[in-house]
Amino acid sequence: MNPWESDRTYQAVVQAFVDGDPRDCMGGPLDVRAVVADISTQAKDGFLLEKVPWDRFPEGASVRQEMERLRSGDAVRGGLSGLMGLCANDMRAAVALAVPFLIRVGTDPEASQRAQALAVTAEAARMQHQGVCTRADMLRFRGEDEWFFEVTGYLQNWSVQAARDAIAADTDLLLPLVDDPDPTVRIAAAYALAAASARAQTIVSVFQTRLLCEDDPAVRAGLVLAIAQLARAHQDSNTVVWMRACWSDHVQPREVRVSAALGWMCLTDLPVPDELAALLDHLATHETAQLMAPLPWMRAAEHAAGNGLQRCLRTMLHPDTPDAEDRRDDPWA
Repeated sequence: MNPWESDRTYQAVVQAFVDGDPRDCMGGPLDVRAVVADISTQAKDGFLLEKVPWDRFPEGASVRQEMERLRSGDAVRGGLSGLMGLCANDMRAAVALAVPFLIRVGTDPEASQRAQALAVTAEAARMQHQGVCTRADMLRFRGEDEWFFEVTGYLQNWSVQAARDAIAADTDLLLPLVDDPDPTVRIAAAYALAAASARAQTIVSVFQTRLLCEDDPAVRAGLVLAIAQLARAHQDSNTVVWMRACWSDHVQPREVRVSAALGWMCLTDLPVPDELAALLDHLATHETAQLMAPLPWMRAAEHAAGNGLQRCLRTMLHPDTPDAEDRRDDPWA
Protein backbone atom coordinates (compact mmCIF):
# COMPACT_ATOMS: atom_id res chain seq x y z
CA MET A 1 0.00 0.00 0.00
CA ASN A 2 1.23 3.49 -0.82
CA PRO A 3 1.90 5.23 2.54
CA TRP A 4 -0.14 8.19 1.31
CA GLU A 5 -3.22 5.98 1.17
CA SER A 6 -3.25 5.70 4.97
CA ASP A 7 -2.44 9.37 5.55
CA ARG A 8 -5.49 11.28 6.82
CA THR A 9 -4.42 14.54 5.22
CA TYR A 10 -3.91 12.91 1.86
CA GLN A 11 -7.25 11.11 2.16
CA ALA A 12 -9.02 14.40 2.90
CA VAL A 13 -7.43 16.03 -0.16
CA VAL A 14 -8.42 13.13 -2.42
CA GLN A 15 -11.97 13.18 -1.10
CA ALA A 16 -12.28 16.95 -1.59
CA PHE A 17 -10.38 17.49 -4.85
CA VAL A 18 -10.34 14.18 -6.71
CA ASP A 19 -13.61 12.57 -5.68
CA GLY A 20 -15.38 15.89 -5.07
CA ASP A 21 -15.66 19.30 -6.69
CA PRO A 22 -12.80 21.67 -5.72
CA ARG A 23 -15.18 24.60 -5.98
CA ASP A 24 -16.95 23.33 -2.87
CA CYS A 25 -13.72 24.03 -0.92
CA MET A 26 -13.35 27.65 -1.99
CA GLY A 27 -12.67 29.86 1.02
CA GLY A 28 -12.76 26.90 3.39
CA PRO A 29 -10.14 25.19 5.58
CA LEU A 30 -8.63 23.35 2.59
CA ASP A 31 -8.30 26.48 0.46
CA VAL A 32 -4.62 27.32 0.94
CA ARG A 33 -5.22 30.78 -0.53
CA ALA A 34 -7.58 31.62 2.32
CA VAL A 35 -5.33 30.01 4.92
CA VAL A 36 -2.26 31.99 3.84
CA ALA A 37 -4.29 35.19 3.71
CA ASP A 38 -5.42 34.57 7.30
CA ILE A 39 -1.88 34.32 8.73
CA SER A 40 -1.57 37.42 10.89
CA THR A 41 1.22 39.95 10.54
CA GLN A 42 2.15 39.19 14.15
CA ALA A 43 2.57 35.49 13.33
CA LYS A 44 4.63 36.27 10.23
CA ASP A 45 6.93 38.78 11.90
CA GLY A 46 7.30 36.67 15.04
CA PHE A 47 7.90 33.46 13.06
CA LEU A 48 5.04 31.89 15.04
CA LEU A 49 4.83 28.64 13.10
CA GLU A 50 2.39 27.18 15.60
CA LYS A 51 -0.24 29.65 14.35
CA VAL A 52 -0.32 27.95 10.93
CA PRO A 53 -2.48 24.82 10.28
CA TRP A 54 0.26 22.86 8.50
CA ASP A 55 -1.45 19.51 9.03
CA ARG A 56 -4.31 20.37 6.67
CA PHE A 57 -2.08 20.02 3.61
CA PRO A 58 0.07 17.16 2.27
CA GLU A 59 3.66 17.26 3.56
CA GLY A 60 2.67 20.07 5.93
CA ALA A 61 4.39 18.43 8.89
CA SER A 62 7.66 18.08 7.02
CA VAL A 63 7.49 21.68 5.77
CA ARG A 64 6.91 22.92 9.31
CA GLN A 65 9.87 20.82 10.48
CA GLU A 66 12.10 22.36 7.82
CA MET A 67 10.94 25.83 8.84
CA GLU A 68 11.71 25.05 12.48
CA ARG A 69 15.21 24.06 11.45
CA LEU A 70 15.48 27.22 9.40
CA ARG A 71 14.44 29.34 12.37
CA SER A 72 17.01 27.65 14.61
CA GLY A 73 19.79 27.96 12.03
CA ASP A 74 20.26 24.19 11.93
CA ALA A 75 21.11 22.76 8.48
CA VAL A 76 19.59 25.71 6.65
CA ARG A 77 20.79 24.67 3.21
CA GLY A 78 19.38 21.16 3.57
CA GLY A 79 16.04 22.53 4.70
CA LEU A 80 15.71 24.86 1.75
CA SER A 81 16.71 22.09 -0.63
CA GLY A 82 13.91 19.98 0.78
CA LEU A 83 11.35 22.72 0.17
CA MET A 84 12.68 23.29 -3.34
CA GLY A 85 12.36 19.54 -3.93
CA LEU A 86 8.69 19.64 -3.00
CA CYS A 87 8.15 22.40 -5.58
CA ALA A 88 10.04 20.39 -8.20
CA ASN A 89 7.83 17.39 -7.41
CA ASP A 90 4.62 19.44 -7.80
CA MET A 91 3.75 19.47 -4.09
CA ARG A 92 3.45 23.18 -3.40
CA ALA A 93 0.45 23.56 -1.09
CA ALA A 94 2.33 23.32 2.20
CA VAL A 95 5.29 25.28 0.78
CA ALA A 96 2.86 28.11 0.01
CA LEU A 97 2.14 28.28 3.76
CA ALA A 98 5.85 28.88 4.34
CA VAL A 99 6.19 31.75 1.83
CA PRO A 100 5.51 34.61 4.30
CA PHE A 101 8.22 33.22 6.59
CA LEU A 102 10.67 32.59 3.75
CA ILE A 103 10.22 36.22 2.69
CA ARG A 104 11.23 37.34 6.16
CA VAL A 105 14.32 35.13 6.05
CA GLY A 106 15.21 36.62 2.67
CA THR A 107 14.80 40.16 3.97
CA ASP A 108 16.77 39.61 7.21
CA PRO A 109 20.29 40.99 6.68
CA GLU A 110 21.59 38.72 9.45
CA ALA A 111 20.16 35.52 7.96
CA SER A 112 22.16 33.06 5.92
CA GLN A 113 20.93 31.61 2.63
CA ARG A 114 18.86 34.70 1.88
CA ALA A 115 18.93 34.21 -1.89
CA GLN A 116 17.93 30.56 -1.49
CA ALA A 117 14.95 31.50 0.70
CA LEU A 118 13.81 33.92 -1.98
CA ALA A 119 14.37 31.29 -4.68
CA VAL A 120 12.02 28.88 -2.89
CA THR A 121 9.49 31.70 -2.54
CA ALA A 122 9.65 32.30 -6.28
CA GLU A 123 9.37 28.63 -7.24
CA ALA A 124 6.36 28.11 -4.96
CA ALA A 125 4.68 30.87 -6.96
CA ARG A 126 5.17 29.12 -10.30
CA MET A 127 3.84 25.89 -11.69
CA GLN A 128 6.22 23.32 -13.08
CA HIS A 129 7.88 25.09 -16.01
CA GLN A 130 11.11 23.26 -16.73
CA GLY A 131 11.91 23.20 -20.43
CA VAL A 132 9.17 25.70 -21.34
CA CYS A 133 10.66 28.28 -23.70
CA THR A 134 8.06 29.07 -26.37
CA ARG A 135 6.90 32.63 -27.02
CA ALA A 136 3.46 31.80 -25.66
CA ASP A 137 4.52 29.96 -22.53
CA MET A 138 7.97 31.04 -21.30
CA LEU A 139 6.68 33.90 -19.12
CA ARG A 140 3.12 32.71 -18.67
CA PHE A 141 1.80 31.57 -15.31
CA ARG A 142 0.30 28.37 -16.63
CA GLY A 143 -3.05 27.41 -15.22
CA GLU A 144 -4.57 30.79 -15.92
CA ASP A 145 -7.35 29.17 -17.93
CA GLU A 146 -7.44 25.53 -16.78
CA TRP A 147 -7.00 23.45 -13.67
CA PHE A 148 -3.85 21.55 -12.78
CA PHE A 149 -3.49 19.11 -9.91
CA GLU A 150 -0.49 18.24 -7.80
CA VAL A 151 0.65 14.65 -7.39
CA THR A 152 -1.25 14.55 -4.08
CA GLY A 153 -4.49 15.52 -5.81
CA TYR A 154 -4.45 19.09 -4.47
CA LEU A 155 -5.41 21.88 -6.89
CA GLN A 156 -2.06 23.34 -7.92
CA ASN A 157 -3.63 26.57 -9.18
CA TRP A 158 -4.55 27.41 -5.59
CA SER A 159 -1.07 26.63 -4.25
CA VAL A 160 0.54 28.93 -6.80
CA GLN A 161 -2.06 31.67 -6.29
CA ALA A 162 -1.54 31.54 -2.51
CA ALA A 163 2.20 32.04 -2.96
CA ARG A 164 1.71 34.85 -5.48
CA ASP A 165 -0.75 36.59 -3.14
CA ALA A 166 1.70 36.23 -0.24
CA ILE A 167 4.41 37.92 -2.33
CA ALA A 168 2.02 40.73 -3.24
CA ALA A 169 1.11 41.21 0.43
CA ASP A 170 4.77 41.58 1.37
CA THR A 171 5.86 43.63 -1.64
CA ASP A 172 7.06 46.45 0.61
CA LEU A 173 9.43 44.04 2.38
CA LEU A 174 10.83 42.69 -0.88
CA LEU A 175 11.27 45.89 -2.89
CA PRO A 176 14.33 47.13 -0.93
CA LEU A 177 16.14 43.93 -1.92
CA VAL A 178 16.31 45.22 -5.48
CA ASP A 179 19.11 47.46 -4.11
CA ASP A 180 20.74 44.76 -1.97
CA PRO A 181 24.58 44.63 -2.07
CA ASP A 182 24.49 40.93 -3.06
CA PRO A 183 23.68 40.45 -6.78
CA THR A 184 22.35 36.93 -6.16
CA VAL A 185 19.82 38.42 -3.74
CA ARG A 186 18.88 41.10 -6.28
CA ILE A 187 18.23 38.45 -8.94
CA ALA A 188 16.24 36.25 -6.57
CA ALA A 189 14.19 39.21 -5.35
CA ALA A 190 13.36 40.21 -8.93
CA TYR A 191 12.32 36.63 -9.74
CA ALA A 192 10.07 36.51 -6.68
CA LEU A 193 8.53 39.94 -7.25
CA ALA A 194 7.83 39.05 -10.89
CA ALA A 195 5.31 36.54 -9.53
CA ALA A 196 3.37 39.05 -7.40
CA SER A 197 -0.35 38.91 -8.04
CA ALA A 198 -0.81 42.65 -7.44
CA ARG A 199 1.04 46.00 -7.34
CA ALA A 200 2.64 45.33 -10.70
CA GLN A 201 3.03 48.99 -11.66
CA THR A 202 4.83 49.81 -8.40
CA ILE A 203 7.19 46.88 -8.86
CA VAL A 204 7.91 47.66 -12.51
CA SER A 205 8.69 51.27 -11.62
CA VAL A 206 11.23 50.14 -9.01
CA PHE A 207 12.78 47.67 -11.48
CA GLN A 208 13.12 50.33 -14.18
CA THR A 209 14.69 52.77 -11.73
CA ARG A 210 17.18 50.16 -10.56
CA LEU A 211 18.04 49.28 -14.15
CA LEU A 212 19.36 52.81 -14.68
CA CYS A 213 22.09 52.33 -12.07
CA GLU A 214 22.59 48.53 -12.02
CA ASP A 215 26.23 47.59 -12.71
CA ASP A 216 25.93 43.79 -12.77
CA PRO A 217 25.11 42.49 -16.29
CA ALA A 218 23.26 39.38 -15.08
CA VAL A 219 21.10 41.45 -12.74
CA ARG A 220 20.30 43.86 -15.58
CA ALA A 221 19.15 40.97 -17.73
CA GLY A 222 17.09 39.58 -14.85
CA LEU A 223 15.36 42.90 -14.21
CA VAL A 224 14.28 43.10 -17.86
CA LEU A 225 12.88 39.56 -17.82
CA ALA A 226 11.11 40.28 -14.52
CA ILE A 227 9.49 43.37 -16.05
CA ALA A 228 8.36 41.27 -19.02
CA GLN A 229 6.89 38.57 -16.78
CA LEU A 230 4.92 41.09 -14.76
CA ALA A 231 3.61 42.60 -17.98
CA ARG A 232 2.60 39.15 -19.23
CA ALA A 233 0.72 38.38 -16.02
CA HIS A 234 -0.99 41.76 -15.76
CA GLN A 235 -1.64 42.45 -19.45
CA ASP A 236 0.41 45.65 -19.56
CA SER A 237 0.55 46.71 -23.20
CA ASN A 238 2.80 49.67 -22.44
CA THR A 239 5.62 47.30 -21.58
CA VAL A 240 5.55 45.88 -25.11
CA VAL A 241 6.49 49.34 -26.37
CA TRP A 242 9.14 49.67 -23.66
CA MET A 243 10.67 46.31 -24.58
CA ARG A 244 10.92 47.27 -28.23
CA ALA A 245 12.57 50.55 -27.33
CA CYS A 246 15.12 48.66 -25.23
CA TRP A 247 16.11 46.05 -27.80
CA SER A 248 16.32 48.61 -30.60
CA ASP A 249 18.44 51.05 -28.55
CA HIS A 250 22.09 50.69 -29.57
CA VAL A 251 23.20 52.43 -26.35
CA GLN A 252 21.78 49.68 -24.14
CA PRO A 253 24.11 46.88 -22.98
CA ARG A 254 23.88 43.67 -25.01
CA GLU A 255 22.29 41.64 -22.18
CA VAL A 256 19.55 44.26 -21.79
CA ARG A 257 18.85 44.23 -25.53
CA VAL A 258 18.80 40.40 -25.71
CA SER A 259 16.55 40.09 -22.64
CA ALA A 260 14.25 42.80 -23.99
CA ALA A 261 14.08 40.91 -27.28
CA LEU A 262 13.01 37.77 -25.42
CA GLY A 263 10.48 39.77 -23.43
CA TRP A 264 9.05 41.43 -26.55
CA MET A 265 8.64 38.08 -28.31
CA CYS A 266 6.82 36.65 -25.27
CA LEU A 267 4.51 39.66 -24.98
CA THR A 268 3.32 39.74 -28.58
CA ASP A 269 2.51 37.31 -31.35
CA LEU A 270 3.62 39.72 -34.06
CA PRO A 271 6.13 38.33 -36.59
CA VAL A 272 9.75 38.80 -35.56
CA PRO A 273 11.14 41.79 -37.48
CA ASP A 274 14.28 41.28 -39.56
CA GLU A 275 15.93 43.94 -37.40
CA LEU A 276 15.35 41.86 -34.28
CA ALA A 277 16.56 38.63 -35.87
CA ALA A 278 19.74 40.38 -37.01
CA LEU A 279 20.23 41.84 -33.55
CA LEU A 280 20.05 38.43 -31.93
CA ASP A 281 22.41 36.90 -34.49
CA HIS A 282 24.92 39.58 -33.52
CA LEU A 283 24.44 39.88 -29.75
CA ALA A 284 23.13 36.49 -28.54
CA THR A 285 26.61 34.99 -28.45
CA HIS A 286 27.98 32.17 -26.34
CA GLU A 287 29.40 34.82 -24.02
CA THR A 288 25.98 36.41 -23.60
CA ALA A 289 24.41 33.00 -22.96
CA GLN A 290 26.95 32.25 -20.23
CA LEU A 291 26.36 35.66 -18.67
CA MET A 292 22.61 34.99 -18.52
CA ALA A 293 22.88 31.30 -17.59
CA PRO A 294 22.51 31.86 -13.80
CA LEU A 295 19.13 33.55 -14.25
CA PRO A 296 16.27 31.30 -13.10
CA TRP A 297 14.36 31.92 -16.32
CA MET A 298 17.31 30.54 -18.29
CA ARG A 299 17.84 27.59 -15.94
CA ALA A 300 14.17 26.68 -16.36
CA ALA A 301 14.58 26.64 -20.14
CA GLU A 302 17.84 24.72 -20.41
CA HIS A 303 18.30 21.03 -21.17
CA ALA A 304 22.05 21.15 -20.72
CA ALA A 305 23.98 23.47 -18.42
CA GLY A 306 24.13 26.97 -19.85
CA ASN A 307 22.08 26.41 -23.03
CA GLY A 308 18.89 28.15 -21.87
CA LEU A 309 19.29 31.19 -24.09
CA GLN A 310 20.08 29.10 -27.16
CA ARG A 311 17.02 26.89 -26.56
CA CYS A 312 14.78 29.93 -26.13
CA LEU A 313 15.97 31.55 -29.32
CA ARG A 314 15.84 28.33 -31.33
CA THR A 315 12.29 27.66 -30.17
CA MET A 316 11.07 31.21 -30.66
CA LEU A 317 12.79 32.02 -33.96
CA HIS A 318 12.66 28.56 -35.55
CA PRO A 319 9.65 26.80 -33.98
CA ASP A 320 9.54 24.17 -36.75
CA THR A 321 13.15 23.09 -36.20
CA PRO A 322 13.45 20.03 -33.92
CA ASP A 323 15.34 20.64 -30.71
CA ALA A 324 18.50 18.51 -30.72
CA GLU A 325 18.29 17.92 -26.97
CA ASP A 326 14.64 16.90 -27.22
CA ARG A 327 15.50 14.44 -29.97
CA ARG A 328 18.25 12.85 -27.89
CA ASP A 329 15.75 12.37 -25.05
CA ASP A 330 13.19 10.77 -27.40
CA PRO A 331 14.10 7.19 -28.42
CA TRP A 332 11.58 7.36 -31.29
CA ALA A 333 13.01 10.57 -32.81
